[in-house]
Amino acid sequence: MFRFAHPIYLYLLTLIPLFTALFVFLRYRRKRNLAKFGDPDLLAHLMPDVSSARPVVKFALLMIALALIIFIMARPQYGMRNEEFKRSGIEAVIAVDVSNSMLCEDISPNRLGKSKMIVSKLIDQLDEDKLGLVAFAGTSITLLPITSDYVSAKMFLDQLDPKTITLQGTDLGDAIQKSVAGFTQNTTTGKALILITDAEDNEQNAIEAAQMAKEMGVRIFVLSVGTPQGGPIPMGNNQFKKDMDGNVVTTKLNESVGKQIAQAGNGVYIHVDRTDEAQSMLETEIAKMQKEDFTTSMYSEYDEQFVAVAILLFIVLCLEICILDKKNKLFRRFKLFNKEKV
Repeated sequence: MFRFAHPIYLYLLTLIPLFTALFVFLRYRRKRNLAKFGDPDLLAHLMPDVSSARPVVKFALLMIALALIIFIMARPQYGMRNEEFKRSGIEAVIAVDVSNSMLCEDISPNRLGKSKMIVSKLIDQLDEDKLGLVAFAGTSITLLPITSDYVSAKMFLDQLDPKTITLQGTDLGDAIQKSVAGFTQNTTTGKALILITDAEDNEQNAIEAAQMAKEMGVRIFVLSVGTPQGGPIPMGNNQFKKDMDGNVVTTKLNESVGKQIAQAGNGVYIHVDRTDEAQSMLETEIAKMQKEDFTTSMYSEYDEQFVAVAILLFIVLCLEICILDKKNKLFRRFKLFNKEKV
């Protein structure tokens, strides 16, 4: 299938009939002015080297060249291209807590916002790794299976909020099990589960899930977001979450749970504060993991065709330059342009 990537430039083709009309008008006016000096046939004998056909041919070539330039600007494309890239990396699943407590603003802009900033930077660093994305609260969902499509990863990341999962709460065990299920069966590749949460676990089965993940060769890196002092949970319209008695609920970071999960999962516990230290620590630990070479296929639906148009443009411009306005004495015996009149 053929198409132009930027078809709006094709509107410039309307310049060609305008230039053509101007050229015809100027030719007509020139012929009329010459007629004032005498008979056109007589003037043609007095100016044997002047050609009336050559300027027309040169103008036509220039218009063809202009059209080809416009085609190049519009980027002609055709067919499908398949490219394969060699990569060396690990598999990483990022599980992000989207429970209401992640809206607490004890970390700027809030716990969830800080988490998304960390993940976004992490994706930029994992440019040779495969990654997946899981969101969890009272239950878990896989937003993105293991892939090298970082554009989609950032797109899903931007959409993360507590509304992503209707069942609220924090089930870390389910999040770990869902994330581990997303890894491939390749045993030679390093596997990392990056668990970003405030660790307010409501189900108490996270340690067992972390131990099972360790047995399957998955290391769990826990990034705990928040402060031990905690803060209220914003619910919109300057309102905060309240309990059954009408008291404002305060959510606090549970560091002990996060540390236990990291230890059980043969990983590292990292506390996220207002600095970028957590980011650096995580990148350092990820870099230590075993990497494996693998081939990734990237598909481009359309292949660029401007090179062929550019070659044709070069040929047309060369022809235009080689054709002189006047007759060439060396080639006068070759009648390429007949009926040459003034």
